Amino acid sequence: MFNILKQVSDYAKGSIQAAKYIGEGLSVTFDHMRRRPVTVQYPYEKLIPSERFRGRIHFEFDKCISCEVCVRVCPINLPVVDWTFNKAIKKKELKHYSIDFGVCIFCGNCVEYCPTNCLSMTEEYELASYDRHELNYDNVALGRLPYKVTQDPMVTPLRELGYLPKGVMSPHDLPAGSQRPGKRPEDLVKEMEAVSTSTNE
Repeated sequence: MFNILKQVSDYAKGSIQAAKYIGEGLSVTFDHMRRRPVTVQYPYEKLIPSERFRGRIHFEFDKCISCEVCVRVCPINLPVVDWTFNKAIKKKELKHYSIDFGVCIFCGNCVEYCPTNCLSMTEEYELASYDRHELNYDNVALGRLPYKVTQDPMVTPLRELGYLPKGVMSPHDLPAGSQRPGKRPEDLVKEMEAVSTSTNE
């Protein structure tokens, strides 16, 4: 008799607990039903990367002096710099430069410490490939002009959430010409120049 009562009470407790968990799950579902979707219809729509986005590295062959600072500061000694020493002018001559993006961690140390600014980060992030050897970019591939979402006529560029005006949650409803929150870097530079000129006078 007591055994049957215990089974019934356990079944009732389990049913109450299951109903509680189902209610919690449905409350999350109903909460999201009231929100607007922020889906990006990739590849027809793409988010504009942030200002300090670290994408594919761009390399300018003519500026490189083969100092190999990029190799020394790289955590994995990744860039391959092939050079010869020209005894006539007593300088290094760059023959070949390559970076394997299948191994690169995009830390940006090479760009930060390059003395001639021949390396720079771009907004390009679509580096997917079926063959890992295609990710080993030589100086010709690295010198290719960077891709920009805003310059592609086939793509609708959308701003990231942090770059939308205050109170706007969806980049699809953004009115044309609306500014992002805060001041742009060029506006800050103008303000600093105005302050410095006023203090000099």
